[in-house]
Amino acid sequence: MLTQLTTVKARLEISVSTYDDLLNRAIDAVSARFDRECNRTLARGVGVTQEFPGTDAEVIACCYPIEAVSKFELKTTEAEGWIEQTSVDYMLRNACIISLILPLSFVPQAVVRQLGRVTYTGGYVMPGTTPSAGQTALPADLEWAAVEQVAAWLQNWTTARKKRKHFYAKILGNSQKARSFHKWALSAGL
Repeated sequence: MLTQLTTVKARLEISVSTYDDLLNRAIDAVSARFDRECNRTLARGVGVTQEFPGTDAEVIACCYPIEAVSKFELKTTEAEGWIEQTSVDYMLRNACIISLILPLSFVPQAVVRQLGRVTYTGGYVMPGTTPSAGQTALPADLEWAAVEQVAAWLQNWTTARKKRKHFYAKILGNSQKARSFHKWALSAGL
């Protein structure tokens, strides 16, 4: 999660636990939305696998900043499966692009389709956890953006809830008046 419940509650000045479950779900939803909008996974992952065409020499990581690359594999058929490629020379650029010195496959994709796969560790350490050496904490501006999104959502939700209650009370009040008028009309013989 991009932020913690305590941070959101402090922003909203809430001290009761009435909305904790709702806020936790909102934090999860906002975190997932940030991942979709950024087209990447922000949370740190260990053993993240990512597939790419075997003839590609560059892989744009979906979970960065990259801390370490552990292995490369190549697959030609399902029966053969993934075959680990050893002694692969690569370079990390801007902690988010894996540049292979040579592609894993030299066979043109038109002849045989080969799929490459890289396994790595990358992403941001989420709030509430202290980053170890070589790890990167989630930037504060991303956390505060998530906090503000959750706060805005909750404020809109409570406003809409109040409007619904007022609307239903108005309908109920009108229907009671209509029933009273109907009873009066029947008793008056109208």
